[in-house]
Amino acid sequence: MNSHFFRMPARRLAAVATVTALTAAPAALGAGAAHATTGHGRASAVVLRTGLDVSLLNKTVNVPLAVSLNDVKAPASAEKTTLTARLDGVDGGRPFTVLGAQVASARATANGRLAEGSVRLVHARVHVPGLPLLSLIDVGTVTAKATCAAGHKPVASANVLGAVTVLGKRVTLTAGGPTEVKVPGVGDVRLDLSQHRTTSRTAAATALRLKVSINPLKLNVADVEGTVTLAAATCEAPVPAEHVPSQAPTPDVKPQGSQADLAETGGSSATPYIAGGALALLLAGGGAVTVARRRRG
Repeated sequence: MNSHFFRMPARRLAAVATVTALTAAPAALGAGAAHATTGHGRASAVVLRTGLDVSLLNKTVNVPLAVSLNDVKAPASAEKTTLTARLDGVDGGRPFTVLGAQVASARATANGRLAEGSVRLVHARVHVPGLPLLSLIDVGTVTAKATCAAGHKPVASANVLGAVTVLGKRVTLTAGGPTEVKVPGVGDVRLDLSQHRTTSRTAAATALRLKVSINPLKLNVADVEGTVTLAAATCEAPVPAEHVPSQAPTPDVKPQGSQADLAETGGSSATPYIAGGALALLLAGGGAVTVARRRRG
């Protein structure tokens, strides 16, 4: 009975030692695992944006006109084709159409690989206060696009296609510099065509930017100063994934013998742990036998 009493703990001790040694190997092998971190990009798009100061009644009343159409940030899209505004003191306070278009779409998308903003405007007409019958600009097709892909150089493009009419006057736009339009008794408009810029991670494109100075017939009923932007898109590239160690690396311990010896005997990085488990089992068994013999004596 005494012999049985000592054998059971010895067997249990050997089993525990072996399991501990074997489970230690996978834990050690799992140390220093890497994980990836990824940052999403950014993008925006706007069909029309105004920053106008409207002076009424010989500049006795100043009213800002800051409106936007289809101004979106990723992830979003918009398809609205008409923008109206109301200014007290202009046209009896009734709403007037700032922009009307056949197509006016803005889209912005962003994920871990790509960020992109795009705008498309077709058959658009822009109005400002004080000119109820004469449009500021009529344009055929306007597009802007900014694309930022992770690991690639950003790209920006903007185009104005078809006929362009400013204050009722047909104009020809050039990319070489601004276009000045002067209409006696109405006002002046300066147009900058297809502006775009890029950096290592960002891009921006603007199809048309108008600097406006309007005072119809010099009556000082509605003196309009400011800017109008048609079709603008921006993007910022996603941050590439980076592998970062989850903890400090363990010291490099060289095993006895060469890599060739391990290959020939089928050894691996887990071999020392398996050998340790076997040794623990052997020692536990030997201890149990010794104690049993002493008890019998």
